[in-house]
Amino acid sequence: MDRAALAAFLRRRRDGLRPEDVGLAPGARRRAAGLRREEVAALAAMSTDYYTRLEQQRGPQPSEQMLASLARVLRLTGSERDYLFRVAGRNAPSPVSAAPHVAPALLRVLDRLADTPALILSALGETLVQNRPAEALFGDRSGCTGLAHSGIYRWFTDPAERRCYPEDDHHRQSRAQVANLRAAYGAMGPRSRAGEIVRALRQESAEFAELWERHEVAKRFEDHKTLLHPELGAIEVDCQTLFTEDQSQALLVLTAAPRTADHEKLQMLSVLGHERFRADTPGLPLDH
Repeated sequence: MDRAALAAFLRRRRDGLRPEDVGLAPGARRRAAGLRREEVAALAAMSTDYYTRLEQQRGPQPSEQMLASLARVLRLTGSERDYLFRVAGRNAPSPVSAAPHVAPALLRVLDRLADTPALILSALGETLVQNRPAEALFGDRSGCTGLAHSGIYRWFTDPAERRCYPEDDHHRQSRAQVANLRAAYGAMGPRSRAGEIVRALRQESAEFAELWERHEVAKRFEDHKTLLHPELGAIEVDCQTLFTEDQSQALLVLTAAPRTADHEKLQMLSVLGHERFRADTPGLPLDH
């Protein structure tokens, strides 16, 4: 671990960002143009003291999870992320790691979407980051670990995952989940995390096993759908998707036509916040 290089890199990247770059209000009377240490710490879900010690060359070796969080908050490119891992004494993540690096370009768009649900998904249906309206609508998926981090896996193994969709839409959604996993499997190979999910689901879900044999391949999202919320009820939304160039991640934005009941429901999510819904909301499977 190169403490001096790590500290210098963190300081330089923090100084190079503005609050608005990460979705924060600029505020008044900022003595420096960059982010404050406490802002980086809060966004990365670590204590200010811990982050300060890293910048002062006094901190312990960060975990891979902590480094991935810092890479996301500091909007690092893939090369910058790899450098961060290496100076911290860790191996750079592989392209098919369980905690994929979030594309900075998608994050910049997400940061500017505060009044409508938006989230970034991996090719395996993992929710990489979501804004507060999306968390209020779909639930917080940050606690999902292992294979359950994948919305595709949860769709076929956790009945609660399907509550977001009307029952008559379940079969179409199942086919879409499998078709997207087939596309990821083709890109990543049988020894990847996609292959691990396929092997597990073929053993655990007869529905998945039957659909897998159809060899349907797709990577798309439905343009219009109905979602179910435990308190707000049915919400009809339009879905817009922005993919990274390599198609490995997608920014999903949900909107409703202005001056409609559905639009008002989405606005309620922004006003009410996510705390009252979290206990009852099942969460979002990979949405197509």
